[in-house]
Amino acid sequence: MITNQTPMGALRAPKNALYSIIFIFLLISLSCATMSPVDNAREIPAASSQIATIIPKWQPIAFNNSHSGVYYFPGKNTRPRIDFWALRIDLQNPDLFIVVRGGQSSVPTTSTRVTSFVRDNGLLAGINATPFDYISVTEGKAINNIGIVISDGVVIAPPHTDYYALVFDADGKVSIIKQAEMDLIENIHNAIGGFHGILKNYQLTDRALGSEARHPRSAAGICTEGKYLYLLVVDGRRKGSIGTTEAETALILRALGAVDGINFDGGGSSTLAVLYPDGKVRPVNTPIHGGIHGMERAVAGCLGVRILANNYKN
Repeated sequence: MITNQTPMGALRAPKNALYSIIFIFLLISLSCATMSPVDNAREIPAASSQIATIIPKWQPIAFNNSHSGVYYFPGKNTRPRIDFWALRIDLQNPDLFIVVRGGQSSVPTTSTRVTSFVRDNGLLAGINATPFDYISVTEGKAINNIGIVISDGVVIAPPHTDYYALVFDADGKVSIIKQAEMDLIENIHNAIGGFHGILKNYQLTDRALGSEARHPRSAAGICTEGKYLYLLVVDGRRKGSIGTTEAETALILRALGAVDGINFDGGGSSTLAVLYPDGKVRPVNTPIHGGIHGMERAVAGCLGVRILANNYKN
């Protein structure tokens, strides 16, 4: 959640142990930030001088040596200083499926890291989405989604009337709408809530224009014909990347190719995790929980992509 008031009880430890944890997470974050999920080679982000000049250079991510329909783009902006990572997902690929974290509606949601969500569900990639009510690094704790979560037609969490959602209808239509307007829930296959719509018909929304706070960000966008879904994560709260405003987040989504966009939960929750060629799931960005770079927060609702190809088994 976007907040600076992070409970630190879960992080209490003797000084030596805490320093060891910090050192380990720093090593992890530094190593992951320099590796590409396309080929495990050293990553060299495409640099732009300002957000308006961003030109995405998409690289296909292979899955089981096959084309996945998922493309990757690491970017860097110099004015202001922003590091970001994006995925372009071909929703018309018949072997690609959107996965929303859920389960049976009678079972309470428990906290999980995005990396665990991707690894445990055999996904290619995943991102955090809904805001929630319990902040911790600990997985498996009871947690409430603040906003809609629908997984395979099952309502896991109800709508929050002030917020927006990314919606996948049973007929294949994808849209970003206000949760208060979700009247035909029975026709929805998957849906995941976030905060507000920040891009509509290529234009920045009033909400985006009126918010000047900078944070790490997670966001999603869609193109006009619904062919592509864009997932975006922006680092913040570190020297090399100061985070984005909602307007800047919307501008990056538009530069990637999106016509509509939604701002997901951000801050210490922002994580985009990808299955690397070596078989390990890692964040492409540097999550930051409790001021510790590389420490991944346990979150609630997540959005992911599954690829069925070759000998892949669900």
